[in-house]
Amino acid sequence: MNAPLTPEPPERKRRGLFSGFRASFLTGLVVIAPISLTFWLIWTVVGWIDAVVLPFVPRQWRPDQYVGFDLKGIGVIIFLMFTVSVGWIAKGVIGRAILRWAESLVDGVPVVRSIYNGLKQIAETVFAQTDTSFDKACLVEYPRKGIWAIAFVSTSGKGEIKAGINRGDIVSVFLPTTPNPTSGFLLFVPKADVIMLEMTVEDAAKLVISAGLVYPNGKDPTKPPDEGAV
Repeated sequence: MNAPLTPEPPERKRRGLFSGFRASFLTGLVVIAPISLTFWLIWTVVGWIDAVVLPFVPRQWRPDQYVGFDLKGIGVIIFLMFTVSVGWIAKGVIGRAILRWAESLVDGVPVVRSIYNGLKQIAETVFAQTDTSFDKACLVEYPRKGIWAIAFVSTSGKGEIKAGINRGDIVSVFLPTTPNPTSGFLLFVPKADVIMLEMTVEDAAKLVISAGLVYPNGKDPTKPPDEGAV
């Protein structure tokens, strides 16, 4: 005679329901968190710009005096218009002359000169209108032989750098840090020691930022993205 089947303990059912609830909650959090944080960040920046700009606008010129409530983003619009106007003037002959005169005054003040020149260099680096960018993603042996790291090819080595290394073609590569790719190391590497990758610079950046968790082709990282696409 067969032994009676033992019913499943109710604790397992409760545990299964809790596990499903937790999985759904975490999935929803993954979807909601980036969107919410993005909107919150934009809303915060817009409010901060409004708080800085609007006090300089005469009260009778503010739109909220006529609509009866605060309009978010008016300060941003005024800031954009003011910045565009300053840029347009600065590109002209008179604007360049005024700018040179103002910078000559700043250069006469020791502490202010250092602060201004440092901030100007940062601004020119961040906001410079240039088409230069990293050409390709690559692998270089770093920090020692046998260990490979993702890097980005910037330019070919020239002049004194190439002559000093004297090992054929030289490429300059930027080796980013994880998970913050804005910092890293500038390396000059013989081209023969560099392995070029098929993935785009954007995909390689995602791989670096995610600490190796996000591959260009998440379904099958052994295949190029085009082959694994459905």
